[in-house]
Amino acid sequence: METAALIVVLVIALALFFDFTNGFHDTANAMATPIATGALKPKTAVLLAAVLNLVGAFLSTEVSKTISGGIIREDAIISAGADLFLSLIFAGLIGAITWNMLTWLLGLPSSSSHALFGGLIGATLVGAGLGGIDFGMVLSKIVLPALIAPVTAGLIAFAATKIAYSVTRRYDGKPDGRDGFRWGQIFTSSLVALAHGTNDAQKTMGVITLAMITIGWQSGAHHEPELWVIIACAFTIALGTYLGGWRIIRTLGKGLTDVKPAQGFAAESSTAATILASSALGFALSTTQVASGSVIGSGLGRRGSTVRWRTAGRIGVGWLLTLPAAGGVGALAALLVVWLGNWGVAIDALLALAIILGLFMRSRRNAVTPANAMSDVAESGMAIDLPDTPPPTRRQQRIEQAKAEAKARAAAREEAKAQTKREAAAKAKKKAQDKASAKASKSGSTSTTGVSTKKPDAPRSGESE
Repeated sequence: METAALIVVLVIALALFFDFTNGFHDTANAMATPIATGALKPKTAVLLAAVLNLVGAFLSTEVSKTISGGIIREDAIISAGADLFLSLIFAGLIGAITWNMLTWLLGLPSSSSHALFGGLIGATLVGAGLGGIDFGMVLSKIVLPALIAPVTAGLIAFAATKIAYSVTRRYDGKPDGRDGFRWGQIFTSSLVALAHGTNDAQKTMGVITLAMITIGWQSGAHHEPELWVIIACAFTIALGTYLGGWRIIRTLGKGLTDVKPAQGFAAESSTAATILASSALGFALSTTQVASGSVIGSGLGRRGSTVRWRTAGRIGVGWLLTLPAAGGVGALAALLVVWLGNWGVAIDALLALAIILGLFMRSRRNAVTPANAMSDVAESGMAIDLPDTPPPTRRQQRIEQAKAEAKARAAAREEAKAQTKREAAAKAKKKAQDKASAKASKSGSTSTTGVSTKKPDAPRSGESE
């Protein structure tokens, strides 16, 4: 029992550290677009996200129940011993944290949520076999939402962007007022941060609750997390958001510089609505995936945009790798537990500490500050190729065509007037030339007649004839 209690303490400590990594790995995604459009300064945005994550963690516990009483069949594992089950949870957390830290260091787009699920599933498969996993729950609560939610968020963002641009479009050359969406972004990005707290913080609550139920510190009939668990997880994810979010938003300047306020407003509204609805239904979503889907959808909502399928495919591969990669690390950690028992737990703890410290020290070589902060979600902005000047709408094309036709008619009228003037001038010139020719001809005829009719002078006196 004492060994089990010690392992529970280790599980709680490691779970809270995972919550901390979740804070700096995912939560800053909520503030990517308002920073890009200038709606919020970086430090203000991350502080606001931290506070709202703290508040959001207290609003719902449905997702925590999915973790503590859903994907893992604890009854099938506890029968083999509580120590083994706790050790498997510990191993699963090591897999999740290792993948989180590695992707954080490399700036790869990934999901902390799927890292946690992958780590727990991989460790459980090694320690308890297929019977320890409720695959029906995994499919309905994790896999299907992961496939449907980004698409749904993208479609909502696409429609919202179309509506925003059509409502604010002007044809008289006056300002369209779209800069006002920056103020709306403060509200919508706050909703995203709040939604993230209601979804992601609960996953750690579920892991801690699962460990407490296993050792008997909490009744198995009630999977709701204790109040102290909610408070601890809420403050931990908020602290991680504020202290470590700069590296994970590193691609912000490059990826989202083309995001306009109307797009950001639409993307964040879609993200917040999707996550809040999923939290109420108990779906454990990935904030990174939902936000990425929203950014791509809002990009496609602008005229003239095209999809860079290579970039979009790279993002999708990153998503697909997260679950099996974290599961592989969790499975390796669980092997040590199965082979070496409590010594395996100790070795896992030392390895986890070494990995965390090593990755952290490596990150110090190229420290990221608010001056060069960017975001995972921002890379999804690179999946859309937007022209510098969007093509005109059909109404604008009709207006431009009407203007061109009117201009052509006016030019034709001016040309006709000029032609008439030229013809009149030519006629006048010809008439003047004819008149001058006639006058010259008449003058020549008169001169000839005068010479031929002149009489000879009479002879002078004294001169003979």
